Amino acid sequence: MATRRLIAVVVLVPLLAALALWAFAWPAARTAPRDLPLGVAGPATATAQLEQQFARHEGAFEIHRYADEAAARSAIENRDVYGAVVVTPEGPELLTASAASPVVAQLLRQAVTEQATAKGSEVKTVDVVATPASDPRGAALSSSVLPLALAGLVAGAVVTLLGLRGFRAVVALTVAAALVGVVAAALAHSWLGALTGNWWVEAGTLGLATLAVSAAVAGLAALVGPAGIGAVAFLVMFLGNPFSGAASAPQLLPEPVGAVGQWLPPGASATLLRSVSFFDGAAATGPALTLTWWAVLGLGAVLLGNALKERSKTTASDSAEPALTPVG
Repeated sequence: MATRRLIAVVVLVPLLAALALWAFAWPAARTAPRDLPLGVAGPATATAQLEQQFARHEGAFEIHRYADEAAARSAIENRDVYGAVVVTPEGPELLTASAASPVVAQLLRQAVTEQATAKGSEVKTVDVVATPASDPRGAALSSSVLPLALAGLVAGAVVTLLGLRGFRAVVALTVAAALVGVVAAALAHSWLGALTGNWWVEAGTLGLATLAVSAAVAGLAALVGPAGIGAVAFLVMFLGNPFSGAASAPQLLPEPVGAVGQWLPPGASATLLRSVSFFDGAAATGPALTLTWWAVLGLGAVLLGNALKERSKTTASDSAEPALTPVG
């Protein structure tokens, strides 16, 4: 038995290390635009040349055409595109949204500036939706993904280990997530000034992100036992966190990592938080539904697991009653 345990440790530790390096290092090392939504605006004859230039980067950009600068700005504010190049008589003008992704905004500036410099023209850059002055790189928002995930994991594990079940567990998870949301909003919005949207909507978003993880942990543990805690922790920490695209953008990650990351709580929470904080809720429906489904299914699993345990106890109790012996 001791030899088997030794072999298990020797094999599992390097395997977990390799898996962690793959999950975290691979997407970071392969960061590049992949079908990145980008707009071009202006007369068709003028934008055609721009489209040809971007088409040379095969698979890098998904071009959206707009009639004028106003339409391009509206598309950026609605999170339809990350930026847009507007053709003007004075030369090209680049519209960006660093609030959507500082990394993408910098990438677009480099790409458009290089093309303009080759033609001997200058590019005017306008940040349509900028990051707050107190957090110009968006570091606070991207850094919030891991703490929220950890808070959810801890809350779900504590509820499970304390033996809370059924309705009591649901109440504990919900109240804990709400308090996390309020505290996180107080830190990120009121203290750091890294968020600029509606305070209570941001608090609700942060609380929902926490509840999505904690409910999944407690729900799976209620169905399969303590192993459920490890399963959700692996899914959220080893896949959800590095696949979230919070520090860059989902379209900069290798396929299908970017899409998968948006189905998991860390990626959905980062996208939703950007939408409600900087874009007045634009494109918030998808990530909000993702987090809601995680929370609802998790809490449902908590109630179902409790019901199944109560039923098994009742069945066992009935089978343990001695059979009545007829008299006479």
